[in-house]
Amino acid sequence: MIGVSVGLGNVWRFPYMMGMHGGSAFLILYLIFTLFFAVPALTSEWALGRETRKGPVGAFSAAFGPQWGKAIGSLLIVTVLVADSYYMVVIANVVSSSYFSIGYGFDSSSIPAYQELLSNSTIQLVVVYGVLAATLWVIYKGLNKGIEKVSKLFVPLFALIIIYLIVYVFTLPGSWQAIRSFLKPDLNSITTDVIFAALGQAFFSLGLGGTFILVYGSYLKKEQSLTKSAVLTTLGDTGAAVFVSLFLVPTMLVFGMDMTQGPTLIFSTLPELFAVIPAGRVVGSLFLIALTMVAFLSNVAALEVIATGVKDYWVRGVSQKKIVIVLGLIEAALVIPSTFKPEIIGYLDLIFGSGMQTFGSALAIIALTFGLGKVVAIRQVFGKPTGFNTALYNWTKWAIPATLILILILYIYNSITS
Repeated sequence: MIGVSVGLGNVWRFPYMMGMHGGSAFLILYLIFTLFFAVPALTSEWALGRETRKGPVGAFSAAFGPQWGKAIGSLLIVTVLVADSYYMVVIANVVSSSYFSIGYGFDSSSIPAYQELLSNSTIQLVVVYGVLAATLWVIYKGLNKGIEKVSKLFVPLFALIIIYLIVYVFTLPGSWQAIRSFLKPDLNSITTDVIFAALGQAFFSLGLGGTFILVYGSYLKKEQSLTKSAVLTTLGDTGAAVFVSLFLVPTMLVFGMDMTQGPTLIFSTLPELFAVIPAGRVVGSLFLIALTMVAFLSNVAALEVIATGVKDYWVRGVSQKKIVIVLGLIEAALVIPSTFKPEIIGYLDLIFGSGMQTFGSALAIIALTFGLGKVVAIRQVFGKPTGFNTALYNWTKWAIPATLILILILYIYNSITS
């Protein structure tokens, strides 16, 4: 689960969201939302999947009936389809960065050529199609069973490189002063937009949204402790985000970069860092290769959710080959706008990455607690109905969905009226 959760959400999304939305104030809100909202939501989505042993359409149908279940499940699957279209563009940028690092390395003379490579939309579209083809091939061949083995190799490698980068960055002149200054939160910067962004990041990073986690929950054994697994998964995912920030934020501040530049942030920061660190070409290449692999595995999981949902509930009896071909053609069309107009990625990410995934997770919690009921929810999540477990159940049933929906409504209202 850590292998599925850790990826571009931690390295690409978290730094740029934090830079654009209040800095350390965003970080504090993100940690609060992760602890008090995302962890219970994670257990709830797993519980819904494990109880029903079905994907999104089947699970929501079991809770709300076939008509509403199919509508909600279909909406969330379409959300994943759209979100994955711009996600693959970012993966393609990471693949291109890996190629450039291995072939040329980063230095003051090569960085302009690197930026030109990323800005060449035609080349990036070819790379996107390569990523899409590789993902669909893995799904068609059923090789996604090897995700766990690959994760066990690349996630630890990823972590070791991050630790090395943190150690080096804090030797840069002025890095300690920069990070201390950054960590002093400006509470006046907290607005509805910042709250919405922090909430969305907490849910996006863990893969919440009534799709991925729900499907993985359907595979869990009945004796598996959901609470323990949720805590460990969240610690791994949040730790990765914080660790990445510990080398990216000082780097940006020391080199005087603009932290508010948005989705392109890491693609301007990492080359500058790899250009100056010892063995930068080797370290940078290993880092980018590991990032490519963990991002690719997340992409496989995303399209697998879509393929499974289509096969099981929309078009039963259709062969896996036809589903993969149709899915590939749809995604091939959807990636074009984000590839040629990368500036729209930030807007799409707020809508589908933050908004719809948070909404989907709220629906999953409602499906478990209201649809399947208290007895099922407590049995799946806690095992037995103690007083403390009942209190946590009530928090999950009432406080979390109400807060999530309220924040979504306030954000939409402010967006319309501003």
